[in-house]
Amino acid sequence: MNEAMTPLTIDCFEVLSEVRGHVGFITLNRPKALNALSLEMIRALSACLTSWLDDPEVKAVALRGTNKAGPFGALCAGGDIRFFHQAALSGDPILEDFFTEEYALNHLIHCFPKPFITFMDGIVMGGGMGLCGHGAEASATGLGRKLRLVTERTKMAMPETQIGLFPDVGGGYFLSRCPGHVGEWLAMTGELLGAADALAFGLGDAFVHVEKLQVAWDDLAGLDLNLPQSIHHWLAMYSEASQADSVRPRAQIDKFFSLPSVRAIVHALEADETPWAQHTAATLRKRSPLMLHVALEQVRRARSLTLAQDLRMERDMVYHCFKPVHLGRSALESETVEGIRALAVDKDHKPQWNPQRIEDVSPEMVTPFFNSPWTLEKHPLRGLN
Repeated sequence: MNEAMTPLTIDCFEVLSEVRGHVGFITLNRPKALNALSLEMIRALSACLTSWLDDPEVKAVALRGTNKAGPFGALCAGGDIRFFHQAALSGDPILEDFFTEEYALNHLIHCFPKPFITFMDGIVMGGGMGLCGHGAEASATGLGRKLRLVTERTKMAMPETQIGLFPDVGGGYFLSRCPGHVGEWLAMTGELLGAADALAFGLGDAFVHVEKLQVAWDDLAGLDLNLPQSIHHWLAMYSEASQADSVRPRAQIDKFFSLPSVRAIVHALEADETPWAQHTAATLRKRSPLMLHVALEQVRRARSLTLAQDLRMERDMVYHCFKPVHLGRSALESETVEGIRALAVDKDHKPQWNPQRIEDVSPEMVTPFFNSPWTLEKHPLRGLN
């Protein structure tokens, strides 16, 4: 770190916090892992935000990540998937705590009653998306409580189907609220987005050049946050129009990803000779066939859910990902463990999916992912509202 900041807790130097002016500043400081979230980081973030919730001196929060060169450059690459793999192999029950506490943190950020400004510079994937608040209704200033800033370096994605998982951390909620059927496309393909796409799809709110990030961050401390327009004026000073327009073929995305099933989507793409359709079909053929079906169902169910309901559903789903008893498999045989092995452990990039083909996935394999192993009274996220 190039700036003097203090660790939030004595045993979590990967989350740094300070209050300057009336703003609580948080920096994720695990650059060698692209700020991938550990359980200790999740607990430190939750403790920090909870302490600021009713603190009258803290009127807004700003969040950023670090890279190996210093501040900014990478917000968060997601959850620590190597930890997932190790915990699943050893049967460590702390894996259950990780997802329960991460999803509770996602809900806390989304519902945080004070302005929450996220600098989404560099890698913003998976669990990193869950830290961005999922947007909020606009206030009288024209801004929501959540302000998500993208840059020319932003690389955003929900790539979970690549590791045999689904887009969690509220992914069902925020992807289902993207325009048209963009949510299904992003959930299934894990496609990488830049700043222009993020803004076009409602996953970012404003564009700030990388060269302005540090001064914009520092100037937050000097704002008079008793004035309702102060953040609006600050944003007007540092943001500008993105330098590129989204070139995603929205009509094609909606045409194919509105189809009723994974099989219908992939077969229609393969029958279309355009380069985009062929590329998209080839991408889907590499993903976990089972989790493609689960992710499609997730996004479509989530359109009618609140965030709390969606997070409870996703908590049920992730339980079954690591305990696929309904498939007659152990945790060691799960799609998620195999996907992480192929991508991040052995790095052979040759996952042995089961089933291997989308055509071999049956509804009986998919539906139990959405059955809760808990009653509502005993659900680990029963307190969310």
